Amino acid sequence: MRRDGRTGAREPEPVAPTDAEPSLRRLLTETGRFITAVELVTSRGLITESKPQRVLELARELARHPRIDVLSMTDNPAGNAMLAADTLGTDLISRGQEVIIHLACKDWNRNAIQSRAWKLASEGFHNILALSGDAPSGGYRGVASPVFDIDSVGLLQMYTDMNAGTVLHGRTEAEVQRTQFFLGTVVTNHKANENEVIPQLLKLRKKVSSGARFVINQIGYNARKDHELLRWMRAEGLDVPVLANVFVLSPGAARAFNAGRVPGVAVSDELAAIVAREAASADGGRAFFHDLAARQVAIARGLGFRGAYLGGHLDAADYLAILDAADAYAGGWRDVARDIGFEVPGEWYLYERDAQTGLASAELSRDYVASRKRAARRPRGRGAPGRYKLSRALHNAAFADDAPLHEPARRLYERVERAPKVVGRALHAAEQAAKVPMFGCRDCGDCSLPDIAYLCPESQCAKNQRNGPCGGTREDSKCEVGEKTCIWALAYDRLKAYGEETTMLDGPVVVKDNALAHTSAWANTFLGRDHHAHPPGAIPPG
Repeated sequence: MRRDGRTGAREPEPVAPTDAEPSLRRLLTETGRFITAVELVTSRGLITESKPQRVLELARELARHPRIDVLSMTDNPAGNAMLAADTLGTDLISRGQEVIIHLACKDWNRNAIQSRAWKLASEGFHNILALSGDAPSGGYRGVASPVFDIDSVGLLQMYTDMNAGTVLHGRTEAEVQRTQFFLGTVVTNHKANENEVIPQLLKLRKKVSSGARFVINQIGYNARKDHELLRWMRAEGLDVPVLANVFVLSPGAARAFNAGRVPGVAVSDELAAIVAREAASADGGRAFFHDLAARQVAIARGLGFRGAYLGGHLDAADYLAILDAADAYAGGWRDVARDIGFEVPGEWYLYERDAQTGLASAELSRDYVASRKRAARRPRGRGAPGRYKLSRALHNAAFADDAPLHEPARRLYERVERAPKVVGRALHAAEQAAKVPMFGCRDCGDCSLPDIAYLCPESQCAKNQRNGPCGGTREDSKCEVGEKTCIWALAYDRLKAYGEETTMLDGPVVVKDNALAHTSAWANTFLGRDHHAHPPGAIPPG
């Protein structure tokens, strides 16, 4: 071992990528091959230190094997500072290896993310996994402040615009050289409750319409849920390749997942008990964990996933052994699928169970269909909170574009714009006097209350998610940060009382304009300055 932490062995010569190299885009869009991706978690410290070097050596070893198609590099996972993904990726793409770079919104504002995109594109990185990201959990002298200036949907839309050669600065459009990003996204389909599952699926639809061209689902150990995801996507006409997330468990990982310490990932009590039992065996459960992963890979291939997305803390030989074992299960994957159904008590499903396979049938859940019929028969809004009913009534009276009071209110605020500033400040103070106690308003000036069933993302969502839920909820629909219920789960319940839950994310992509902070949201709505407006013709802030 040399002083710089590198081994003394001769390094392989880098291989320049060529058009003959099978890019991830070509593999997923022009072939029917079942591909293999491996996620590599970066570590702290300089690339010359021992831990980053071990990750790099693992990456190089995997890259040399023909069964590994793409390596995926994380971006500060679990909200901790780590070595940047492209630091490892630069070495790999120089050798012709396909790399996915994760880009999360927790540490960067939109300008930094856009700048980073140009840097990555200039260096030859084209596969991007767009994420909202985990809330920060550590940092220098305390926990870092989260950014979340934009979310995964806004990020996808921004990069899609960059692929078109369009860059928006405020309301001004400019043209630059097109990027060639192949954009991916994540869906958290292993959720326990209706008000989590449906919003996740609706957000996936919005992500695809915003430019996602491949999907990776979140970690889970329930084949029926995975089949359900594919069934729903086919029913919706979402012809986008999906990679099945197969995380190779360990005793420590299973305990963390079971305790809810990893946002959006759950291991049932049943599976946790099996893991604990197997961990007491002579090999510490290694054979069981690898076999479970192999069965999941075989099931994914049989169900119609386009590839397996492997994760865990293994060496290259372990990953390859799992793939070989999966091949042995290929012919009997349906029998194997019956054993991979680790659900939490009362877990909600969108489709009925197929009695023969134990997977998802083609029939929508009878309970779900019945609940929608009951809601349709009841008076609209029955069961919704009174505060929400009042908010809807006021919105429909004044704030909706076709509301009877909308035009008088617009003319009023036009006059206020021309009046002494004290008049505008007085109206703004009155607005805040109403909105702060009712909604916890933070005076952002670009109000998303109508988008989220009159729940404020600024004060009630740790990640300020304006285009759907992040996926970090626990089994009881609680936010990963604190003990409050996810606002998108609450919004779903409110909207279902009006029969509007399935269209809750049908609107345009929402990206907050921070220039409007501490200005009147009512004025910005009526004068066409916020994200609800339809430029051109908007009146600039006074």
